[in-house]
Amino acid sequence: MTTAVATPTNPRAQWATRRGFILAALGAAIGIGNIWRFPYVMGENGGGAFLIVYLGVVLIVGVPMVLGELALGRAARREAASAFEHVGRNVFWRKAGVLGVLASFAILTYYAVVSGWALKYFVGFATISVPRSGESADYFGRFTSANEPLLWHLLMLAAAVAVVSAGVERGIERASKVLMPLLAAIVVLLALHSLTLPNAGSGLAYLFAPDWEALARPQVYLAALGQAFFSLGVAMGVLVTYGSYIPAGQPLPTASLTIALGDTLFAIMAALIIFPAVFSFGMSPAQGPALAFVVLPEIFSRMNYGLIVGVAFFGLLVVAALTSLIALIEICVAFAVERWKMRRTTAVALVASAGFLLGVPSLLSYGAWSAVSIAGRPILDAVDFAASNILLPLSGLAVTLFVGWHWRIADAMPAVGIRSPVIFRLWRFSVRYAAPVMIAIVLLRALSLV
Repeated sequence: MTTAVATPTNPRAQWATRRGFILAALGAAIGIGNIWRFPYVMGENGGGAFLIVYLGVVLIVGVPMVLGELALGRAARREAASAFEHVGRNVFWRKAGVLGVLASFAILTYYAVVSGWALKYFVGFATISVPRSGESADYFGRFTSANEPLLWHLLMLAAAVAVVSAGVERGIERASKVLMPLLAAIVVLLALHSLTLPNAGSGLAYLFAPDWEALARPQVYLAALGQAFFSLGVAMGVLVTYGSYIPAGQPLPTASLTIALGDTLFAIMAALIIFPAVFSFGMSPAQGPALAFVVLPEIFSRMNYGLIVGVAFFGLLVVAALTSLIALIEICVAFAVERWKMRRTTAVALVASAGFLLGVPSLLSYGAWSAVSIAGRPILDAVDFAASNILLPLSGLAVTLFVGWHWRIADAMPAVGIRSPVIFRLWRFSVRYAAPVMIAIVLLRALSLV
């Protein structure tokens, strides 16, 4: 394998600092999946028992995959799909990287819709135009059934476009250095506030006291692996693409561990915000996607200083959504720039326009097109299912099999940067055997074959 090197005639963007790269990668990983999805998945799958399984999945599968993708990107010095083509030794493997780009674009189309919901609620709490107690479900139904979500959908995409258009260092890295510390400050303050609520101890007990009987349910393990995929951003092409911007010399193993554990810690902090509040107001923790947009606004409407808490919470959701939207757009933009030789501004406009237009059916699936279903699911839910349960696992299988079996050891070992032969063998065992088996089970389960 010949490593691509940037030259004056073929310059490649790079992260200016290691801190900037870590924050950008964390921004890509930390998103609505941590705040909106993790708590309700955890609530539906046994609370503390799920958390134990999730932590195991992150360490056994998540960290090795993060490291493998970053190493592949830096070694190839290319975006996700081109990295596979550059390193792959036959036609099949050279095309495998396209799966991650497709998954990212599919997620972009509906992720921007949900991000727009978050922005609407943030503005609503900030302007005191939110539902009163007992009206949260009707408020959400009226909002999503109207055409108004189109505006918020567009505004979130426009904000992400402004950052991506400025480039890697001046756009994504600079924005991450501002947004990620802001995100951390908000989540810590909200978690501390939740811990002061009456009956917060019940929420903590639910979160940290495992229900060991839940470990006998296979769906708990499947949910943990699926959530880890969705949350860490593996198999989407983002880590390969971001890895291609890492300068030589930066240690990847510690970066991978930092990204995985930082993402997990943020998800736990989000649960610390939500579960004490849910239990304090007598709600059920197993509420599904409605938890963020129906249950929590209802709680805020009953809470002392609920407007302030609502502004902070949905501000948190908006910032987290924005950092992930930036990453999803950048993956597709990098593909268009390197594959189709487009200018960055042209590629950004194309990706954002396509993402907006193809997101409209998902947006309307809660309104004018609510009667339309795909395989028995509303359009947004069907796209989410296809991206999260089919495209991502297929891409994950491609990544693990490529890195674990196809990538030559002589090239992989220096690229990964693990000096200990024992630890390198453990990493290689995970990406060769543990990760593919687990991902294959999730895929087969999603297709109802097991």
